[in-house]
Formats: sequence, structure tokens, C-alpha cells
Amino acid sequence: MDLFDHSLEEQLKQQAPLAARMRPQTLNDIVGQGHILGEGSLLRRAIQADRLFSSIILYGPPGTGKTTLARVIANTTQAHFENLSAVLAGVADLRKAIEAAVERRRLYRTRTILFIDEVHRWNKAQQDALLPHVESGLITLIGATTQNPYFDVIKALVSRSRIFELKPLSQEDILKLLRRALADPLVGYGKRCLEVEEQALLHLAEVAGGDARNALNALELAVETTPPEDGVTHVTLEVAQESIQRRAILYDKTDDQHYDTISAFIKSVRGSDPDAALYWMTKMLLAGEDPRFILRRLIILASEDIGMADPNAILVANAAAQNFEYVGMPEGWYPIAEAVIYLATAPKSNSVGAFWEIQEEIRQHGAGTVPVHLMDPSRDAKGFGHSEGYKYPHAFEEHWVAQQYMPDGLVGRQFYRPSGQGYEAQVAERLKRWREDRDKTIGE
Repeated sequence: MDLFDHSLEEQLKQQAPLAARMRPQTLNDIVGQGHILGEGSLLRRAIQADRLFSSIILYGPPGTGKTTLARVIANTTQAHFENLSAVLAGVADLRKAIEAAVERRRLYRTRTILFIDEVHRWNKAQQDALLPHVESGLITLIGATTQNPYFDVIKALVSRSRIFELKPLSQEDILKLLRRALADPLVGYGKRCLEVEEQALLHLAEVAGGDARNALNALELAVETTPPEDGVTHVTLEVAQESIQRRAILYDKTDDQHYDTISAFIKSVRGSDPDAALYWMTKMLLAGEDPRFILRRLIILASEDIGMADPNAILVANAAAQNFEYVGMPEGWYPIAEAVIYLATAPKSNSVGAFWEIQEEIRQHGAGTVPVHLMDPSRDAKGFGHSEGYKYPHAFEEHWVAQQYMPDGLVGRQFYRPSGQGYEAQVAERLKRWREDRDKTIGE
């Protein structure tokens, strides 16, 4: 590197955004991620000992430190560290990196660590090109991705790597980073005359949504756009609110946020928490989720998790779907929210799922033969006696009579087990009496 290149590099460092300037350089500088980087953890020991021989994939939301961790490894290791971005690089760039790694290993016996940012952006063929070199140990891969690697990275590559999931930073972690940026005299604002209200910092930390880059960018915007008064720059709560006006909703209809959020929604309705159910519903709708997707889930929930405990639940869910089609958005939020509240507060029963047990019974033992007295008499009543002995329930008191309805071998077997919740408690009482009378009559 000549003097001009060095000067340019230093200039770019000084003019880089605050988030880039404050990027940690050592493991001890990293905030959060204690579950994978805590003292004594496998990954921390491997990095400290420069024994990162197994490829790894770092998975997590933006701003959680995936690239930062890769750069810390680069600062720690004696291996050659190569950096590629899947957004900009292709197979030709990978081929050059592999050729250089081969030459490096042959001449100097130097290992190569290859960091690929946004590795999920590469298609299957591009990811396949990595396989033989990862498998041979020529390169140690560090892949970074915001998408679930089990879905967006080829299975062969996942099976040859250790997956480490990075979590969104806590509010305390973000506050620590913000205060560090304000105090750092070299790359932060330690030499500036600043007065930052505590409420402003708390607001930035809360609204950042676990994204360190988001919080630092907002702090930089607040500081750099606020004119000083008497030589002092005052960052108030109002300034902070202007700098980070809205929390970004992490939600993509094709990734984990979609599946995790709908899972939280379903479990909240099932768990009878209307507040949480409405919260997740609102998050999805604000993020642009198709309301029909939510309504379909409500119709399923009405049968799967409420069922006979409140047979009106499916009517409410279906009515909400029909009403939404009639009124559209934004008023369509009302019937959806009403259905969510109704289903969340309804008594719960999963007894309708009895058919799953019956499916397993039939798969294992085959379908039973229809008893003769239940067979259709319209075709073979005379020749085979079909329907002979059938008792017509409406001809008896209470419109019920004990007789066999199950195939031989399954008489007395119970698949539907009423929960005793809500309306189903009445069903359970009637059914108990009918089953006892039936078993007693057939047993005789």
C-alpha cells in the first residue's frame, strides 16, 4: 500500500458513519450475545485460541453483530482473512479467492478464513461451488445471513458448518453502546461538547428494536443536525424522537419473522391472551401481511383449539372473513379484531382433532367393515339383508336408542373425548350417559 492509498484509507475511516467507526475490534468490546460469546463458550475459546477450523454460519437480524464478529476474528487469527459480499461477488470472485488460498497453503502453509456476507444471496450453484473447498479444509467458511440458514442455505453447506444465532440486543446493551460512543475520544464524540438527555438515550435504545446500527445512526443524526448553543450541542428527547421516528418492523413474508410472528399469534389465541393476540395481529397488518392469511388462521383456530367448547367460534371467524371482503381496509380491521378477541376469550377444546387418532388407527389396522344393520338397504336389502335389525332413533324416546355403530373390533372404542369446557360440558354429560347405555346394551 503506497502513501496515497494509506491516506485515503485513513480519510475514509474518519468520515465513516458513527456505527462503522464504533465497530468493536476485540471480543471484549462486543456487547451482548453472551449465549455464544460468554466466558468459556465454545466459540469464544475457538476464537481466542485461533482454532476456528470448523466452518460457521452466523445468523441473526440486522445490527446484531454478525459482520462485527467476523472482523474480530480477522483481527485475532493468524490465518489469512478473505472477505466477500454475496451481493457483489460471484463464482468468478470465489474462484480467484480459492486459487489464492491454494497458493497460500502450498507456499506458506497458511490457512484461509473466507467470510461471505449475506451468503443466502448466492443461488444453489454458487453455494455448491464452496462445498469441495469447505469439505477439504482448504478454507474455513464464515457465512453471515439474516435469513434462516436451514431454509436459505443449501443443506450440504449447513451440515458442514456450526450454526450460531445472534439475538437482537437488549435495551441495556444498546444504552451501553450509545454511552460508549458519546465517551470515546478517538472515533466517538468524546471530544465534542455534548449534553444528551437520559430520556433521549432511553428513547433511542427502546425504538432501535435491538439493532445497534440503527441506534448509533440515529444518535449521529441527532448530534450532527443539532446546532450548538453557546458551544454546547443539546440532544433532547424531542430531537431523539425526530432522529428515529419509527421503529422498523422486522417482518418479511418469506422469512422467519413471518413464521415466528404467526406462531406467536396462534399461541396467544390458543393461550387465551387477547392482548397478546391483538398485538401480533397488529404487527402483521402494519407490516403488510395479507389480512386473508390471518383470517384463514382464525377459521382453523376456531375448530382446532375451540371447537365444541364454543361452536359459535367458527361462525364468528367465518363472519369476520366475509365482512372483511365486504368492507375492505382500513375498516376491515374491526371484524378481524373482533374475531381475534372472541376466539382468544372463548373456552378452549381440541377434541375436534379426534380424527387424527382415527387416521392412525386406519393406517395401522385398515378400515373396518360396515356392520350389516348400517348398510344401505336400497340395493341389496332382499338378497343380503342389508339394514336388517337397524333401529330408527326417532322412533324411540329422546330420539335415541342404543345400538352398534362402530365396526366389529372397535365397539366401545372412544376417539372423541369432550373437554368439559363451555358448551362441550353439556355434550360431555349427554355423551357419557349414551355411551354407558350403549355399552351396557351391546354387552348384553
